[in-house]
Amino acid sequence: MHTNRLTFRPYTNEDFSFFASLWADPDVVQFIGKGITRSEEEVRKTFDEWLLPGYRDGRGLFLIEHRESLVPIGHAGIVQQSIDGKKEFEIGYWLAKEFWGNGYATEAAIHFKNYAVHELGITRLICLIQRNNKKSISVASRLGMTLQKEATFNTIPVDVYSWEESQK
Repeated sequence: MHTNRLTFRPYTNEDFSFFASLWADPDVVQFIGKGITRSEEEVRKTFDEWLLPGYRDGRGLFLIEHRESLVPIGHAGIVQQSIDGKKEFEIGYWLAKEFWGNGYATEAAIHFKNYAVHELGITRLICLIQRNNKKSISVASRLGMTLQKEATFNTIPVDVYSWEESQK
């Protein structure tokens, strides 16, 4: 899978150090969960028990590589979440800090919105965004998402932005 500037592929064991580098950067994880970095041991557990086995039915978080250089810059994809007891499909996206501000998160999110609709048959998508995460709110807005409600996700207050395909 790819866009003009980005390539998307499943993570492999060889990508662990990049995944760990995202979790080690306080700026990157500022709005992820409780906003705290994780130890290599904690990241290894997430990588082995959640990320790698998470590629089901075309879903999961895919490594984003810059298409020309093949340098890893982040990850994005469709993951299933449970909000207020209801299963939802979320578009998730993270970028390494040095790649912020280039439109890559929006480009990846638009790709996965289209992928979810056209390849996976998903007609409703959400983004779970912490209130002060202005950059992610901007990306969700570019996807045509609007603020639906406030919720709690894993004990963290979040805003649920949603998009639903129009009924024809």
